[in-house]
Amino acid sequence: MGRMSRDKGKRGEREACKALSDALGGLYRRSVQYCGRGGTADITGLTGIHMEVKRVERLSLYPALEQAQGDKLPEEKPIVLHRKNGKPWVLICYVHDLKEIANAIDDEGTGEGN
Repeated sequence: MGRMSRDKGKRGEREACKALSDALGGLYRRSVQYCGRGGTADITGLTGIHMEVKRVERLSLYPALEQAQGDKLPEEKPIVLHRKNGKPWVLICYVHDLKEIANAIDDEGTGEGN
């Protein structure tokens, strides 16, 4: 991966942290990235949620979710945050995980999470 691509990824992760904070309150941070190590999400801040960030023009939806699924810890639910140029951030998840994701968001808002 080239430097420009890495820098864009870092900017995307920072933007996604701000978007989450604006939408939900709370503190979201970029994770320390260790190449090839499972369980390291792009962003931390929601207990039990593995957050991957994709700042690309053309997202391959299922491969992005499958990456998050493969990288997550067993007790985590995967989500993907995506934005293309000129568009707002979107959150993508499996519908069968929606209840646990909503509970994690609710717990964060009540201070029961991290």
